[in-house]
Amino acid sequence: MPAVPKHRQPIINAAVTLFRRQGFARTGLNDIVDVSGAPKGSLYHYFPEGKSSIAVAAVEEAGRRVAETVAKLAEDCSSVGDLLRAHARLLAGWMQGSGFRNGCPITTVLLELAPRERAVSEAGRKAYAARISILREKLIADGFARPRADSLAVLCTSALQGALIQARVERSRRPIEVTATELARLIEAETERR
Repeated sequence: MPAVPKHRQPIINAAVTLFRRQGFARTGLNDIVDVSGAPKGSLYHYFPEGKSSIAVAAVEEAGRRVAETVAKLAEDCSSVGDLLRAHARLLAGWMQGSGFRNGCPITTVLLELAPRERAVSEAGRKAYAARISILREKLIADGFARPRADSLAVLCTSALQGALIQARVERSRRPIEVTATELARLIEAETERR
């Protein structure tokens, strides 16, 4: 029976935390070792291609977490508008709780590494595609045609990512809350017109 990868997940978790707080370039391998508690040799064992391969794993992990959150909200909320407002409350609370130090680990890594690091770019595409897919399916369930649902899902994802950056800069929940409220109004108004 193969050995359980004891230190791989703690390394990834540490990278997610550090990348969202200080970005890829400002995070050193020693920082990841310190936060993860893993021996330095584990970094090279699990990620022999170096720090960019840790970034790929961190983007994949962060994407999985976000998709799980959005999927749960899609199950619990009666409409996409409700989902957006609920997600905004979570995001705004998370940002405020960090003193607006944290950003999205996916976005921070992609801003620094895409498009030159193709594996990182691909991990980012998959992370965003998963979130967009969940929103698209919820919009279709709300009665939107697939092409319109796809466009709205891209808009919602992009707008909320931008709102996270703006919230961090302004040190305020407001950009996230306003963005979600306005997106929800747009979608609800279009639903009523049909």
